[in-house]
Amino acid sequence: MANVRVAVDVGGTFTDVCIFDEETQKMRVTKVPSTPHDPMLAVMSGVERANINLADVSLFSHGTTVATNALITRKFPAAAMVTTQGFRDVIEIRDGTKDDLWDAYNDVSGPYIRRRDRFEVSERIDFSGKIITPLDEIEARRLAALLRKRGVTTVAVCFINSYANPDNEIRMREILEEELPEAAVSTSAEILPEIFEHDRFNTAVSNAVLAPLVTGYVDRLADQLKAGGYTGDLLLLHSGGGSMTPRMVKRYPVRLAASGIAAGAIAAKHIAQQCGFENAVGLDMGGTSTDIALISGGELRITKEWQVEYGHPIVFPSIEVLTIGAGGGSLAYIDIAGSLRNGPQSAGADPGPACYNTGGDQPTNCDANVTLNRLGTSLAGGAKTLERELAREAINRVIAGPLQMEEAQAAHAVLQVANANMADAVRLISIRRGYDPRDFALIAFGGAGALHGAEVARELNIPTVVVPTNPGVTSALGCLLVDIRHDLSAMFTGLASATDPAALEAQFVALEKEATSRLRHEGVSDDNAVLQREISMRYAGQWRSLSVPIGSGRGALDRAIETFHQEHEREFAFRQDDQPVEIYQLLLSAIGKTPKPAFVPATELNADPGTPSSVREVYFGETGWVSTPVYDRELLPAGATFAGPAIIDQLDSTTVVPPRTTAEIDGWGNIRIHLHDLPSSKES
Repeated sequence: MANVRVAVDVGGTFTDVCIFDEETQKMRVTKVPSTPHDPMLAVMSGVERANINLADVSLFSHGTTVATNALITRKFPAAAMVTTQGFRDVIEIRDGTKDDLWDAYNDVSGPYIRRRDRFEVSERIDFSGKIITPLDEIEARRLAALLRKRGVTTVAVCFINSYANPDNEIRMREILEEELPEAAVSTSAEILPEIFEHDRFNTAVSNAVLAPLVTGYVDRLADQLKAGGYTGDLLLLHSGGGSMTPRMVKRYPVRLAASGIAAGAIAAKHIAQQCGFENAVGLDMGGTSTDIALISGGELRITKEWQVEYGHPIVFPSIEVLTIGAGGGSLAYIDIAGSLRNGPQSAGADPGPACYNTGGDQPTNCDANVTLNRLGTSLAGGAKTLERELAREAINRVIAGPLQMEEAQAAHAVLQVANANMADAVRLISIRRGYDPRDFALIAFGGAGALHGAEVARELNIPTVVVPTNPGVTSALGCLLVDIRHDLSAMFTGLASATDPAALEAQFVALEKEATSRLRHEGVSDDNAVLQREISMRYAGQWRSLSVPIGSGRGALDRAIETFHQEHEREFAFRQDDQPVEIYQLLLSAIGKTPKPAFVPATELNADPGTPSSVREVYFGETGWVSTPVYDRELLPAGATFAGPAIIDQLDSTTVVPPRTTAEIDGWGNIRIHLHDLPSSKES
């Protein structure tokens, strides 16, 4: 009987595997080094190392970096774009902005499809959806023959105003499928039926260039799992915080961009709710980067303005995650002005930090932690042995010597810069959005998050840090907690005061019909389907809009307008009740509920942490070297309480409990660190 659920998350340094047994309600984890050239090798290696019998697996969920890495490296198959005559350069012109406005030498990277591979055909639809010029089918077939001659394997069809009427795009797709039966074809109206041609075109282009790569990876992995005895659907996490089956991945591969990042945010939300925190900040610090997500009122923030590379928007709802180059492998260096810097460059898994003894000779955050004895000499349960002397040599040669500092002071300075970078990122996602971080808890996880969480929290005056049971594989846990999810949208512009509620309801019903069809196609029963409506609005004359929930029935629109005023005031610090409100877009989330682990808290609590496994000298900036007890996480009972400083070691991570803190193990197995002498938002 299949009674095991497995989740695998591929990171830049390690691939994490989380296994939950439904009968025993026990969870176990393992880690294996990632294989960047072919992530599937690490996935299957993790399954093998965890001794998983795939015939016993009832659910296999996977967060993958395949789509993200492909967009970063731009290793695409032969692709082409077909567009309306005169609109060949929309994705090159973009919106005219730059990531750094004042850097004249820093240009935005070019489009995913080169100009020589972008072609025009005669057709035209006006803003209302009226066909002004039908598609020239003779010209279209001639173009298809050219693409066949060039060996094109994937095509994006992007016609102007197709969101209002997709007929010409549909006909172009039919011709391409007749002439190029082996090619994948993405149409902009199917991928994103929204106004703003640059956003729509680029999302469709991203979908097209990813289609062969992602589909090939998913098919190979599904075949491997099936050959091993797995009989269910492979579920793949997408950026919106849900999962898709391989059938839907083939239609919308672009949704897998930022897949793994969303998993950590979902797990942070679950842990915050488990611990009774409605407001929390997720700090996922891995080997290469730190991903920060904000949970307010028990919900993650969702954004539609994101991209893997600046200037190339992917306009699908995505969990808002801020990523910075601060990870365990981030390089510390002295810049040309003589200042100490940290990241965003990273040693990654290859060659890795100096202490890995695998060819890296530059100091990293990992080396600084090893130098200060905050991190022991064994990583990932003995999978990696760390050489402290190599870490010290790198710190002295690159940092301490040039800055004329003592070794410990230099290593501590490296960590201070990394912590300051992460604290600044938290401020961007909280204070900049109108939230006070002092009203939040910090959920610190990832391979390095528990090493830095308490210091980052003190920098922000956050009173409580929560370290999950297995912090290093928390993103994999997030893959176990997601539901199947699709996000649909439709343009619906006009003043709210002049909107016919019946027309609004009819449009939502049409979206719900499509959503229900998709969920049924993926095997979701109607009993497990949840449909959530949102409406995007703005004050008349504004360009950007704000989405708020909307119900059904009489008064639903009026209530949504009041919610819009409230959210606008929180987000932008003002509201204009006397200003007309304009409806911009209708949004629908279709959620197919999937079974989730039923985590059971411990009923017996013991406040005595027991005898530490060892004592070692650890350096803390405020006290210097201190004899610090080291506890084995596996031996700490639920309810154990102790005062810092302390080090808690476990298979997948190390937790630092610094001075002026107390820690406890709650019934769920999370480590809660309470920081002392912090001002609250109420006192300010």
